[in-house]
Amino acid sequence: MPKKNAFYAQSGGVTAVINASACGVIEAAREHPDQIGNVYAGLNGILGALHEELIDVSQESDEDIAALRHTPSGAFGSCRYKLKSLEQNRAEYERLIEVFKAHDIGYFFYNGGGDSADTCLKVSQLSEKMGYPIQAIHIPKTVDNDLPLTDNCPGFGSVAKYVAVSTKEAALDVASMCATSTKVFILEVMGRHAGWIAAAGALAQEQEGDAPHIILFPEVAFDKEKFLAKVQQTVDQKGYCVIVASEGAQYADGTFLADAGSVDAFGHKQLGGVAPTLANMIKSELGLKYHWALADYLQRAARHIASATDVEQAYAVGRSAVEMAVAGQNAIMPIIVRNKGPEYSWSVGEAPLSDVANVEKMMPAEYISEDGLGITQAGRDYLLPLIQGEDYPPYKDGVPQYAKLKNVLVEKKLEKGFDV
Repeated sequence: MPKKNAFYAQSGGVTAVINASACGVIEAAREHPDQIGNVYAGLNGILGALHEELIDVSQESDEDIAALRHTPSGAFGSCRYKLKSLEQNRAEYERLIEVFKAHDIGYFFYNGGGDSADTCLKVSQLSEKMGYPIQAIHIPKTVDNDLPLTDNCPGFGSVAKYVAVSTKEAALDVASMCATSTKVFILEVMGRHAGWIAAAGALAQEQEGDAPHIILFPEVAFDKEKFLAKVQQTVDQKGYCVIVASEGAQYADGTFLADAGSVDAFGHKQLGGVAPTLANMIKSELGLKYHWALADYLQRAARHIASATDVEQAYAVGRSAVEMAVAGQNAIMPIIVRNKGPEYSWSVGEAPLSDVANVEKMMPAEYISEDGLGITQAGRDYLLPLIQGEDYPPYKDGVPQYAKLKNVLVEKKLEKGFDV
C-alpha cells in the first residue's frame, strides 16, 4: 500500500477527553512512517477541509502531542456544521475529496457523534466512486453517550463524574442551609434526547434517600402534578429537595419544557433552560425558596476531575482507529466493549458505520426506576465503572497546565475557495 497522508478533525461539542483521542491518533500515526506520511488536522473541524485550512501536526513536538492527553476542549478547533445529504449538496463532498486529493490524503479520521459518523460513511462511499478511495474511520465522541453499538462513548464518563461530584457537593450545601434558607436546588445538565448524564447524578447517592431526590429524563414524560407533589413530600420529610434535570425534559406530547423556539446548526431545537422553568414552577405553585445551576460548558470542560477510565478509553479508540486504517479497514468505528465477568474490564472492538450513522441510543427502561424519577440498581451497575479513577493534569501555581499548540497551516494548493 503506498504511503498517504492523514486528515484528522474534531466535530460538534468538545469534551474533557477528545484531545486524548487526538493524542492517540497522532502518536499511533507517528509509529507508522512507512504507511502514514504527514498528519493534518482540520482547523475548526470539517470546515478546515472545506476551506483547505489544514494544520501541519508535524510542527508539534512529541511532548506537546503527549500533553493533549490531559488537555480539555478541542485543540484544533471544532464546529457544529452538518454536511447535507449527497442528494442535497454533492458539491460539499466533492470538495472534501478534491482537498484530500490535492494534499495526498488517504486516511480520514473523524472524531465526533452520530452526524459525523454519517459524514465519514459518505466520504468513504463517494471517494470510491470518484476514483480516489479514502479510508474513513470514525472515532466516537459525545458527552451524551447516545452512540449505538459501543458500550459507552468517550467523553461521557468524565461528564458523569463531574455531575455526580457536583450533585453531591451542592446537596451538602443545601442540606446545611435548608432550615432557614434554600429548600430546593436544581442542577440542569446536558442531554437533549437521552438521559444518561442526568442519570449520572444518582451516583452521588451512598444510601437510599440521599440526594438527588428527583431526576428528570427525556425518556420519561414530565408530569407536573406528580413532580410538584414529590418536591413537596421530599421537603416535608428531609427539609430540602435536590433535582437533576436533563435539558431535554419534555411533556408527553414531545414539547420540551424549555423550548426556546429556534434551532441550531444541526437543526436541533434550541433549549432555553429547564432549570429556571422548573424553579418558577416550584416558586409559583409551592412557594418554596430555590436555587438553580446550569452545568453547561463546565460539565464537558472539567478535565481536572476527569474519569481515568474515560481518558484511557478515549486514547485507546484514537490509537485503534489508526491501527484499523493501516490494516486496510474502512468505514468502521472503534467501539468500547464491556467484557463479561464480575470485575469491570473493557476492550476495543469495531462497528460498521452503516449501523452507527444517525442512530441515537436512549436510556433503557430497565435503568430507570419504576416511578420514573431515579435509576435502578442495573442503571447504577452500568454507570459506576465509567467514573472510576482519577487522572489529574499537571498543576503550576495552583492551576492546571494544558497544551497550547502552534497550529501552523500548510500552504493551500487549490486556486478556488469554497463557500459554506
